[in-house]
Amino acid sequence: MAKAMLLIAAASASAGAAVTAIFLGRRDGQSQPASTIAPPGPPTAGPSTPALATTGGLQSGSKNIIDPSGWFSYGAPGPTNDLAPRTSFISVYDRRMRNPAWVAEHITAESLSGAKGDRKNSVFLEDQAVPERFRAKLKDYFRSGYDRGHMAPAADAKFNQKAMDETFYLTNMCPQVGEGFNRDYWAHLEDFCRRLTAKYQSIRVITGPLYLPKLDSDGKYRVSYEVIGSPPNVAVPTHFYKIILAESGPAPSPTTSVAVGAFVLPNSPIDNKTPLAEFSVPVEMIEKASGLDFLSLVPTERRRSLCREVDCSILVREFPKRPPKAVGSK
Repeated sequence: MAKAMLLIAAASASAGAAVTAIFLGRRDGQSQPASTIAPPGPPTAGPSTPALATTGGLQSGSKNIIDPSGWFSYGAPGPTNDLAPRTSFISVYDRRMRNPAWVAEHITAESLSGAKGDRKNSVFLEDQAVPERFRAKLKDYFRSGYDRGHMAPAADAKFNQKAMDETFYLTNMCPQVGEGFNRDYWAHLEDFCRRLTAKYQSIRVITGPLYLPKLDSDGKYRVSYEVIGSPPNVAVPTHFYKIILAESGPAPSPTTSVAVGAFVLPNSPIDNKTPLAEFSVPVEMIEKASGLDFLSLVPTERRRSLCREVDCSILVREFPKRPPKAVGSK
């Protein structure tokens, strides 16, 4: 793993898609072997696992059709500052970077079948729950050259307008390269996650930014990223990760196995011909790069490789290019 971390240090947005895949490791998405541990019980509140709010699920008649908080059955990822339980996702905000640290969502075939929400009726919003001095603001993105990139996609929350509107909070956004990435390859990856609901009963996705070091001309590794805003305070991630859990049942199970896929993409244009498998990495590599612990309650023997069960490839489709208007933006 020491070799793997040396390789991850060499990755950078400027390295391009193919080079990122080489640096970030194995293409089969399999996790590295871990020490054998006994199957854990449900998470409990304590020093290492803080009590977390839950969304309660989206009500449809007398049942819940989605429950983003189900992710915590596999382990709490980490920091819980500015925890925001929304209808279709849960986000945790990184005040220093003015970006989300992670965003966990839950999608099913049923949740994707509704079309009551329309992004034309949604607007980008500053999150008033975050103290003003730590808040990402609409003006920070104005003429920055970057898109306000969703971590939990609006297209995953079409089942009602409120759920879709919540995806437009800036606490669900990071600065993303537009053409070639946010409006193209990244959107195709989000579509890949939705298409998994045709095979699996339940899909859980956790997404977030990374700030990876690169090798400078003097032979030393440094972390370098742009900062946008006025004054400059919103960090531009060098990369993004997306970890996918595909469940065969309708809810997390403490005993059954789960299919796991993990991907890291550079925040730069990516040719649509690039295989998605090029960006597949072990979950442990993302954990070390992010400082988060995504699957602490899932022993290695309960993890199956998603890319060995399905064809991990994107389907190139045209997506709307015009973003919705922002309240208070110029």
